Amino acid sequence: MNYVLLLDWGKDHALMVLAVVITLVLIYHYVIERDKAVKLSKKYRNSIFEAQSRIFLNATQYLIEGNKDLAIKEFLNAVDLNRETIETYFALGGLFRSNGEIDKAISIHRSLIARDSISESTRLQALKELAHDFDKGGFIDKAIETYKDVLKINRDQQDVIHSLCRIYEDIEDWDQAYNYRIMLSKVGQENQSETISHILVQKAKALFDKGQFKACAEELDDAFRFAPSVSAKILRLRLFLILGKMEDAKGLLLELLKEHPMYATFIFVSLEVFNSKLAQAEEYKERLNQLKSYFLSMNDIDLMTSPSVVLSKIRLLKDSQKTIDAFDLLDGWMKSHGHSDVLKVEYIKLLIEVGKVDEALHQTKGLLNNLHSSLTRHYCSQCGYNSDEIFWRCPQCHNWETIQFRWKV
Repeated sequence: MNYVLLLDWGKDHALMVLAVVITLVLIYHYVIERDKAVKLSKKYRNSIFEAQSRIFLNATQYLIEGNKDLAIKEFLNAVDLNRETIETYFALGGLFRSNGEIDKAISIHRSLIARDSISESTRLQALKELAHDFDKGGFIDKAIETYKDVLKINRDQQDVIHSLCRIYEDIEDWDQAYNYRIMLSKVGQENQSETISHILVQKAKALFDKGQFKACAEELDDAFRFAPSVSAKILRLRLFLILGKMEDAKGLLLELLKEHPMYATFIFVSLEVFNSKLAQAEEYKERLNQLKSYFLSMNDIDLMTSPSVVLSKIRLLKDSQKTIDAFDLLDGWMKSHGHSDVLKVEYIKLLIEVGKVDEALHQTKGLLNNLHSSLTRHYCSQCGYNSDEIFWRCPQCHNWETIQFRWKV
């Protein structure tokens, strides 16, 4: 199980994990504090332990039942009973945070940091929890500052570095995102090359949109050195078009289609997204049309087995008002392959457009018996996030290049 999946599992089972932790805290303090409290009478000492046991067990039961409010009340009772039990404060702060009471969680963790009697490891833990409070509460600047304070004490905090990566990627500060991904690659076990490549592509894209094509190319070269991601290749394809390197563009398009035929439609949708205010906008559109014509002229047998490649050709032909050509291409493909619901929908549309209504009705009946409807065009292969928008980084699980295609029908 990799680090990200472990984090996701922890979030899904937070109450269970916290309940186990609280039980362990109870056992620990029963054993440790029993030895420390030798000066107290046995009867009084036992009464304290019994009260603590009852409180912790009640809190654990409430957590298991999902009743955070009553669990918080029990922990407050535990604090009143013994204000030196540091773990109780951490448990209480974590509960306040998960319950949305960020201000109370912040107050608890700040009070722990201010104590003179705690160890440095406990102070570091409290500082991390405070950073999580700011992060959860949306206080981004304070969260960043506090996470960095943690790293000043101990630079090997993998979870803290990962949090900073996530924040900087969320706010699209790609320079800092790059720096912390590099740091994460040094302290963590998971390979960060693919993600770093995506971050460099985002930096290059920003330069491209500003018309700084030389700097864009340099960032792209760095991205390729880490990993030749699909996003890097598509941006390089755009760069070839803007610079008029048509032979390079054709070669790269063929390479992309050979390696990732399922991205065919996605490639052309991405190429259409362009800053029309750039001085080279008209030349870019003209060269893009040339690239589309080259794609339509491809007759590679292996490529034509891909429904995505065929669908791309059909839609480009329809956009060019070449309905008959689109129908002839798809009619031949359906007769030799015919196992794609999405292409069958396009086929029915074309049948209607060329006047073959009876055949369209016949095909529709067959389609309806097997139709699997979908709500969105794209989804994340890791967490299932759905969207009509193109995303290289999933907004929900924050993984890169997990987009899958599911065309609306």
